[in-house]
Amino acid sequence: MTAPIPRDIPDLPAVPGPPLLLPAPVPATAVVAPVRRPVVALVRLLIALAAGGGVALELLLGSPARVLSYFSIQTNILLAVVMLLSATRTWRARRPLPSAVTGATLLYAVIAALVYHLLLAHTTPPFSMTGATTAPARWHGQWATLQILHTVTPAAVVLDWLLLTPSARLHLRQAAAWLLYPLAYLAFSLIRGMFLAPSNPARYLYPFLDVAAHGYRSTLANALLLGLAIYGLAVLLVALDHTRPTPVRRRV
Repeated sequence: MTAPIPRDIPDLPAVPGPPLLLPAPVPATAVVAPVRRPVVALVRLLIALAAGGGVALELLLGSPARVLSYFSIQTNILLAVVMLLSATRTWRARRPLPSAVTGATLLYAVIAALVYHLLLAHTTPPFSMTGATTAPARWHGQWATLQILHTVTPAAVVLDWLLLTPSARLHLRQAAAWLLYPLAYLAFSLIRGMFLAPSNPARYLYPFLDVAAHGYRSTLANALLLGLAIYGLAVLLVALDHTRPTPVRRRV
């Protein structure tokens, strides 16, 4: 026979001690709103104007289809947009742009500067984005434009990062994603060269990516070395961002 079911079921014992709650720290940036920094906004606006002005001058000096195909031109367009948005957000006391965007812009600007000064500035024939066969004279339009695009704006964005941006915003996981644009540009450069006539002097814009002169094996080897250097530079920027002192107490 089965035992009769009791009419009253006794209460379960209470759980001893207070309930265990996991800590949920809230970052200070979610509580403390950014403040207006007019001087920082003005500096970033000037950087945006310098980048945009350099691109505009280069478009006036050369063919737009050719000029817009250069990595440094595309980088300065991106730099102008990012700095303009950053200036607007700083002026209006809004949250800064994501570090993935600002870090990528910083990396590409540094790449444009290093490639120009280390690989292109002293080549024969001289490097030119307008197709000129002679070296640009100092302080003339073409020389000044090259300096704006490859020296002034990269140096300005580096100084903005060092002096006006809080530290420890960049992350190592972002470095691989930053390589997507250089890879896309490599594909664009090679496909562009396939569709242009072999007699076109602007078929390959960079000598180290000239398939007609080096062949695909050497060109891809150059691209691989450059890609490894870019990734190493990205890792270095992240490391420096986490070791440098914070120049500001609040978000800009």
